[in-house]
Amino acid sequence: MIASGGRLALESGTKDTKIALGMPPKPACKPRQGPRATVVAMDNILILGGTGFVGRQLRERLAAARLRLTIPTREAGHAGSEPAAPVRLVTADVHDPDALARLMRGQDAVVNLVAILHGTAERFEQVHVALPRSIASACASAGVRRLVHVSALGADPAGPSMYQRSKARGEAVLQAAAEAGTLDLTVLRPSVIFGAGDQFLNVFAQLQRVFPVIPLAGADTRFQPVWVGDVAAAVQRCLQDDATIGKTYEACGPEVLRLRELVRLAGQWSGVAGGRGRPVFALPMPLARLQAWVMERLPGEPLMTRDNLDSMAVDNVASGRLPGLQALDITPAALADIAPGYLARR
Repeated sequence: MIASGGRLALESGTKDTKIALGMPPKPACKPRQGPRATVVAMDNILILGGTGFVGRQLRERLAAARLRLTIPTREAGHAGSEPAAPVRLVTADVHDPDALARLMRGQDAVVNLVAILHGTAERFEQVHVALPRSIASACASAGVRRLVHVSALGADPAGPSMYQRSKARGEAVLQAAAEAGTLDLTVLRPSVIFGAGDQFLNVFAQLQRVFPVIPLAGADTRFQPVWVGDVAAAVQRCLQDDATIGKTYEACGPEVLRLRELVRLAGQWSGVAGGRGRPVFALPMPLARLQAWVMERLPGEPLMTRDNLDSMAVDNVASGRLPGLQALDITPAALADIAPGYLARR
């Protein structure tokens, strides 16, 4: 990081992206026409969901840029190791409007990473719709205009799953606030996210260490997996670049793979059965729904639910109608360049 003329030059962490951070007085950011302009009036960032999988990557990147981060957590221990100096962990329930209002004080921007994959209709509504509504309200009250909201690829008010429909309703709440002029909003829609510590390829690798064959629901659903480091880089770019305001980006990797192929690769890269992985066979839908029903009733976080199956009724790939990571000057990492490194260490 090099200081020059009151500005900071920062390597973003992706091999092909360099970002300039400026330090002018705080403006109310507005979309700018014409060529991309880098802007930074963002010294203080509130990261909701900052102790999660993407949040840990993001806080490392932003802390390295010496931005001051506030990360709420129900218990400080959930954040893992003690964070670096510019990171402040605050014990708070983000679903409490009063707590959220206190968190907003003194912030320049907010990142919302809070999401769930499993739950009831009421729980999806609370996390994916009511929380964004509370965020918009708290931002307006505190005068915090800038929000980067991480949604999900496939968010659709008419989608087949509660997850997809609730994600779309949450986006709509925030878009309404942006149209009313109280938010400078950017939305990111990632496909399934992989990386060291993920609950995706790691789970498939572990299952293949236990079972001789893998019966798989949704085996032919197509995904476009994106590396967690690229998602974090995209959030950082959006925070830094006012040309991203008012836009929605699809954050996807460079390859489209069927779920059965992803499971097979997880087994091979983790060295199961001498690097061959386990046989994978597709479950017919009636058996798949029965399997998911049973998993929903097992203790702990379910590996699969019927709502997950509903989500897999449609492919989880870029639509081609919205800009992707390349529009943010990020070349997405290939699965084969990242996953073997962490799966082989298991």
